Amino acid sequence: MLSDNPSAPARRAPAKVNLGLHVLRRRADGDHDIETVLLRIGWADHLTARSADTLSLTCSDPSLPTGEANLCMQAAQRLAEAFGVDAGAALHLEKRLPYGAGLGGGSSDAAATLRLLDTLWGLDASPAHLREIGAEIGADVPFFLHEQTPAALATGRGTTLQPLRGTDGAPYRLPFALVVVDAGVPVSTAEAYRRVVPRAERRPDLTALVCSNDLARWRADLENDFASVVFDEHPQVEHARDRLVRAGAGYATLTGSGGAIVGVFEDPRAARAAAAAEVHRRSDHRAWWRGRGGR
Repeated sequence: MLSDNPSAPARRAPAKVNLGLHVLRRRADGDHDIETVLLRIGWADHLTARSADTLSLTCSDPSLPTGEANLCMQAAQRLAEAFGVDAGAALHLEKRLPYGAGLGGGSSDAAATLRLLDTLWGLDASPAHLREIGAEIGADVPFFLHEQTPAALATGRGTTLQPLRGTDGAPYRLPFALVVVDAGVPVSTAEAYRRVVPRAERRPDLTALVCSNDLARWRADLENDFASVVFDEHPQVEHARDRLVRAGAGYATLTGSGGAIVGVFEDPRAARAAAAAEVHRRSDHRAWWRGRGGR
């Protein structure tokens, strides 16, 4: 349940999908250099916080760890250490996003925690400082701290961000309907990276490719390097991709490095029908859809 204190600070923690995901090379520190376009979508968790003597986290999903392994708790502890905060906080996470799906839910929850506790503790931390703390927690956290950025090109470890702009110079917004399907197959990001084969040569310009809004070009050139890895290990995820294509998606692939699929539709009615069909197909399937703009 949500906090019983109506004045408790609250934040949505939205998901993201990757449009193109190139794993370029393994770094000396063990991480990987990547390039990808991150797109914020409207499917979201919900986080609240209230003052307390100690740090604690409760969650609507009893299967989710709420101790130090949880990224919300890691974010809270790192923020407290960075600013010498002695106060606590009682956090509650209403978990709506599937985990292991490649939607960045844990990173988004961590970003929401940093924002919430910055307000609750009266820290007035600079955006740059919060992003620095966030990057220590997860590569996607800085993107979620750019709340006014609908889409960005992420490079390096994924923490170097360049806001994406369309051909008109305005912040890029996807002009298509979206369907996201979680086929009930959690995929470990660490395991996916262990199996992927990096490649830096002959990669297309992701910014130009995405901003073309040309779905024929997307089908030909917009690659997610984790797709073959996940599809080989979990064919049911590939089958979900194929069903979205048959339902009318002009482009469909993994949402990130996890077990969910994103489908891009020119016809919002087809998108809505495809999402409904996935939900009715199996009890362990979850789906989200939005009309044009994906918000």
